[in-house]
Amino acid sequence: MTLVRLPAGQTGPLWAVARRMLLAGLILLLTVAVVALDRGGYRDAVDGRVSLLDALYYATVTLSTTGYGDIVPASDAARLINVLVITPLRVLFLIILVGTTLEVLTERTREQFRLSKWRHRVHKHTVVVGYGTKGRSAVRALLADGTDIQQIVVIDPDAAQVTQANSAGLTAIHGDATAREVLELAEVGQAGQVLVAAHRDDTAVLVTLTVRQLNPTAPIVVAVRESENVPLLQQSGATSVVVSSEAAGRLIGLAAVSPAAGAVFEDLLIPHTDLELIERDLLPGEAGKPSRDTIDLVVAVLRGTDMHRFGTTESKVLQAGDRLVVVRHSGVVGVDEENG
Repeated sequence: MTLVRLPAGQTGPLWAVARRMLLAGLILLLTVAVVALDRGGYRDAVDGRVSLLDALYYATVTLSTTGYGDIVPASDAARLINVLVITPLRVLFLIILVGTTLEVLTERTREQFRLSKWRHRVHKHTVVVGYGTKGRSAVRALLADGTDIQQIVVIDPDAAQVTQANSAGLTAIHGDATAREVLELAEVGQAGQVLVAAHRDDTAVLVTLTVRQLNPTAPIVVAVRESENVPLLQQSGATSVVVSSEAAGRLIGLAAVSPAAGAVFEDLLIPHTDLELIERDLLPGEAGKPSRDTIDLVVAVLRGTDMHRFGTTESKVLQAGDRLVVVRHSGVVGVDEENG
């Protein structure tokens, strides 16, 4: 079953129904107790006596306004109790039942309205396929870099992962991302980027193919386990492919050979720690300057569709329109903060 779940902190309709049914049951028991304590004031048309079962029967038909008339209050006290106690209980009982129905219908209407509003608002958002360890880490990195949580949509076939994503405040879809209709629910055609962190490489390939059909231009970043699948994913439309097992292995090996280098590299992977690796625009006055004279350490220059790495001739002098991949201390004000 495919379902879009928007994060919400409100009480669910099932719990609302259960709570109201419990309250209705308590009102019924209270009415039974009132009638049973004053059973001498009631008359049964069948045998003249009112038993505990008769009290339960009378309370049920009275609160539901059925009123067959076979058991009636005969004494003045019983009739007064009916007016002052049982009638208000009957009204309260009906309010609970009607209120429950209205609340469930209202909740469904509200959810449909929120979903429709979300569909009209979402644009250039980020779709994350898979909310396992890699998917959660990717979401944390996006949020740490300032991505609006409302602009992230998670897709996962595991209901428990979808619930966890909702608990984190994310919009999530319970379904198989290899299916076109599931990706359409996530508005992949309007997405600004798609991150694929599927549990299996073959699943990642199918998801990438389908995403690329729905959105020919959005960057697709895919995580895979085996490097032999990288060419297949690139042919399927992936913009960037990360081999997670090899990346982890290289980090382990680097830390073993040089613990200090491993620590620096791990620091760069975690946003907003001591050092961070980011992509930014040129700051005012940087155009025309050597890249070594910037306030940050430039490791690559993005010029049009080309990337020129540190040490190449093209990266030595910055040009207007360049974007930089830099290493800097966390908290350093960049061009976005200055303009904001």
